[in-house]
Amino acid sequence: MDFLKRTWAEVRLDRLARNVSNYKECIPQGTELLCVVKASCYGHGDLAVCPYLEKELGIGWFAVSNGDEALRLRNMGIQGEILVLGYTPPESVKDLAEHNIIQTITDEEYAEEINALLAGKPLRCHAAIDTGMTRIGLRGTPEQTAKSLYNIYDLDDIILDGIFTHYAVADTVDEESVAYTKAQTEKFFAVRDEAEKLGVTLRQAHCLNSAAGILAPDPRSTLARLGIILYGLCPDPTTPLPFVPEPVMELRSTVSQVKRIYAGETVSYGRTFTAPQDMTIATVTCGYADGYPRALSNKGEVILHGKRARIVGRVCMDQFMIDVSHIPEAAVHDTVTLFGTDGGETITADDIAALTGTIGYEIVCGITSRVPRVVYSGSELKGIYKI
Repeated sequence: MDFLKRTWAEVRLDRLARNVSNYKECIPQGTELLCVVKASCYGHGDLAVCPYLEKELGIGWFAVSNGDEALRLRNMGIQGEILVLGYTPPESVKDLAEHNIIQTITDEEYAEEINALLAGKPLRCHAAIDTGMTRIGLRGTPEQTAKSLYNIYDLDDIILDGIFTHYAVADTVDEESVAYTKAQTEKFFAVRDEAEKLGVTLRQAHCLNSAAGILAPDPRSTLARLGIILYGLCPDPTTPLPFVPEPVMELRSTVSQVKRIYAGETVSYGRTFTAPQDMTIATVTCGYADGYPRALSNKGEVILHGKRARIVGRVCMDQFMIDVSHIPEAAVHDTVTLFGTDGGETITADDIAALTGTIGYEIVCGITSRVPRVVYSGSELKGIYKI
């Protein structure tokens, strides 16, 4: 393979396709799929994933974080609808209008500010409705929010195509969380209904995120925003889903040295590990500059020759050490699985997240740009990408 076999991420498009297919079977009939591809497809690599979603899987809607990500999709040839979920500086909105990109409206004042700068270049927009996430969006009673929507709808160069809201706890199924999600849903559609009474015609009204599309499906939502499940992780690993998402990314690295150390010797920065007896350790060519968490020092595991091996000492910027005393076949140039499957052993991004006090989203998003994305469909190599 034509890439530096030091540390690399393998991305499996066939698994992505199965996640899409399984998710489609769960969402209400007539609800269209919107794939969330922000942060270079949650670290998986937008250059490989987005064209595949559009051309091979027929996805017509994409969501990104910001204007730069949206323009990047247009520059790579994506023809479908692109929704910017977050803030765009007002001085940049003309670029979005020129490329038929949909911008989120966070409040009435923001809409007025960008309308004043569009100067005859109409911009399609979806307004965010804050129903309880308390992040962005129009706030107030349904009647107050509907009046704000009417004022935005009436602006000369704002084309208000839709509204959306985002859930706070849709991935949790305890009684209180389910009730909170239901209350968010009903408030959102009350806003829509009040706006329609004022003459605001909305082509889209969407509330479903990855979890809600499965756990709280509502046929009134015109779109389902498929995010983390697309990439094979669970919104909340403790909440069962009707199908098991297949992780699309696996992270691998290489053994650069195998050495024998003796009882009492210490390993890595800070001398935080002392060998309790003679042991064999191997050095792995990955570190926190690649996005592998330093918090795994002295407690994480990897897989080598189908066996788990414990990290000893602190994870360094570019390397870390593992105990291979029980793996006598360990040798220089061996492939190490940091997360993924090797033989009968599997380590997931969620497993790493649990050890480091975070979520699987952060683990895959955090794999840095110096790690090449090696993309497969089945056994076929489709390309090697930098993000």
